Amino acid sequence: MTVLRATATAPVNIAVVKYWGKRDVKLNLATNDSLSVTLDQDDLRALTTASCSESFDGRDRMWLNGSEKEVAADTRLTACLKELRALRSELESSDSSLPKASSWPLRIASENNFPTAAGLASSAAGFAALVRAVADLYSLPHSAEQLSIIARQGSGSACRSLMGGYVAWTCGFAEDGTDSRAELIADRDHWPEMRGAILVASARKKDVSSTAGMQATVATSTLFAGRVREVVPAHMAAMRRAVQTRDFTTFAEVTMRDSNSFHSTCSDTYPPIFYMNDTSRLVCRIVERLNQTAGRTVAAYTFDAGPNAVLYYLAADAAVVLGFLQNVCQGVSGYADYVSKIGIDLGQAPTEDQLPESLASAVNAGITRFIGTQVGDGPRQIDDSQSLLNDDGLPKKVDA
Repeated sequence: MTVLRATATAPVNIAVVKYWGKRDVKLNLATNDSLSVTLDQDDLRALTTASCSESFDGRDRMWLNGSEKEVAADTRLTACLKELRALRSELESSDSSLPKASSWPLRIASENNFPTAAGLASSAAGFAALVRAVADLYSLPHSAEQLSIIARQGSGSACRSLMGGYVAWTCGFAEDGTDSRAELIADRDHWPEMRGAILVASARKKDVSSTAGMQATVATSTLFAGRVREVVPAHMAAMRRAVQTRDFTTFAEVTMRDSNSFHSTCSDTYPPIFYMNDTSRLVCRIVERLNQTAGRTVAAYTFDAGPNAVLYYLAADAAVVLGFLQNVCQGVSGYADYVSKIGIDLGQAPTEDQLPESLASAVNAGITRFIGTQVGDGPRQIDDSQSLLNDDGLPKKVDA
């Protein structure tokens, strides 16, 4: 009995110029370009094992965070698997010695180390890990850029999670989506000083999914056309230059402006969509106060389709940024451990009277978790000892 198996991890990416809106829903073709920072997989990642064997029964099966999901009912998942099988079949046609793995049933298990569907790009990491694991399983020689076209069909932002560092998604113009793919702007080592702090304001599933929200915005927002036509192209050009020149001041301003623009189109949707909550909005005020107190731009906020804040800052300003958040994050899971881990001196932090206690307390009450991270690398191949599946193609942590 031949059993093939491969395990991979893929990172979360958080966009600084947001993707919102689709010109083709089926193919996940975006209406605008976007650009993101890939975060460190030691902090946030999806882990996926893919296995296939001629001995497995005739249907594909998948488990997500221990619960089985129906593969055939997920059109995005089946689209990715169809594309990957087609590439494997091409290899088999050119080399008769290869096992006919493309025709064997697949078993896939995936798990995240962060909340799913809560605005932390879980689907992006998940589909990127799935595509990378199945590509490794099939021994596909294709580049990350080529595989990003497949991952995009599962989750648009997943194409950016197939690379590390600073990554753009070029929306493209071709009707078949062949030019809608990820593009590496700069690798992690180009600007390794970038740090991130995630303030988790809610880990529950979103009331309005990203897909549904996009469709509603495209159909009803009066601000959307202007964002696509004018705002995003200007932000993309400025962000590319900021990353290439390591200009944090511009990086921060564009990041915050684009987040504001994105959420404005959501609130302009009819009926309105509110992904941010009261805590989210107060975090914006805290970052503004932090930058005013520092006398320069030391931090930027951004919010994806959810209430959780992602703050970007540079390693040199860690003590200033994290110190300013002491009262905000007092007693919040993860904050003290992260400060201890990186060994910073909070004595450099601004004094307490520069952040009103009422503001700090209000945000503190709305935050459940702090995640400290940094710019990271792309998907990793993982040793089989960490496989999520056994030789029978069943999850190791759950019964059949």
